[in-house]
Amino acid sequence: MSAGDPAHPSEFVLTSDGVAGIIHNWPLIAAFIAFFLAQFLKVFTFWYSERRWDYTRIAGSGGMPSSHTACVIALTTSIGAVHGMGSQAFAIGLVFSLVVMYDASGVRLHAGRQASVLNMIITELPPDHPVSDTRPLRDSLGHTPLQVAVGAMLGFIIGYVVGKSVDPPMA
Repeated sequence: MSAGDPAHPSEFVLTSDGVAGIIHNWPLIAAFIAFFLAQFLKVFTFWYSERRWDYTRIAGSGGMPSSHTACVIALTTSIGAVHGMGSQAFAIGLVFSLVVMYDASGVRLHAGRQASVLNMIITELPPDHPVSDTRPLRDSLGHTPLQVAVGAMLGFIIGYVVGKSVDPPMA
């Protein structure tokens, strides 16, 4: 039995690939490209909807497209392209992607809406109220289903292109 033998999957082996292993990890590269491209695009989609530039959108959460969705879908698509859709890594990535997308358009979206309502309530409080001087809550947390769908499309395209550019495919 040799180290990393596929016939013995319970054996965990640390490789000595180091940074080279990260540089040639195409699914990881696809995920990072998708995340940063989605964050960059938020500046332009914000300008399109609001007609003003806001460069803080590059680092902000919420907005069009969903960078978290783009990231996980690029990762999952690239894993599928490199390792096959029947691989355990693809299954893990798919479940992870679905959880992230559900969270982005469900829990986080509603938390943001609740923050907006709480901010309005706080502005109506009398000045001597203990929470009247509270800093406003962040209300741009989640995504609409359209923002998640666009993030998924962006992630799929990047994941597919990066995953298919691997020559030869990784085992």
